[in-house]
Amino acid sequence: MRVTAVYPGTFDPMTVGHIDVARRASRMFDDVIVAVAASTSKSPFFSLEERVDMATTILEELENVTVQSFGGLLVDYAAEVGSKVIVRGLRAISDFEYEVQIAGVNRHLDPEIETVFIAASQEYTFLSSSIVREIARMHGDVSEFVHPVVIESFSRRHHRALHEGNA
Repeated sequence: MRVTAVYPGTFDPMTVGHIDVARRASRMFDDVIVAVAASTSKSPFFSLEERVDMATTILEELENVTVQSFGGLLVDYAAEVGSKVIVRGLRAISDFEYEVQIAGVNRHLDPEIETVFIAASQEYTFLSSSIVREIARMHGDVSEFVHPVVIESFSRRHHRALHEGNA
């Protein structure tokens, strides 16, 4: 029996920490779906299409990993793709407290759902998409924190802003 895991997030943008979790999950499960959430409540910096495109390019070397977008309840999406496993990355104790709550709600909504937590590698425990976005907004160097594809996307965004007079 093949086990498909769903690794959800906004990935706005995908960081090296996210890549690490996806890579490690790909060694644990037969198939991993990186599920990019529409998440309009968070007002993402990059569009859903941009986030899916970046993640697809970044993760293309992982043969058992696919990238899809989704909206609505995660448990509904997991059922739609035939998954009973949700993968979540943890950086700190504060992440754990929040993620355990979410896992409990998901399990209440679908008692067959299991959440697997993957602890962040030590070198990524401080890293978050919001920190990367803030550094990039201030034109700081984010090259250690993201894949070159993300750097290119930030550069295009800054270039457009300069030409539109929004810099």
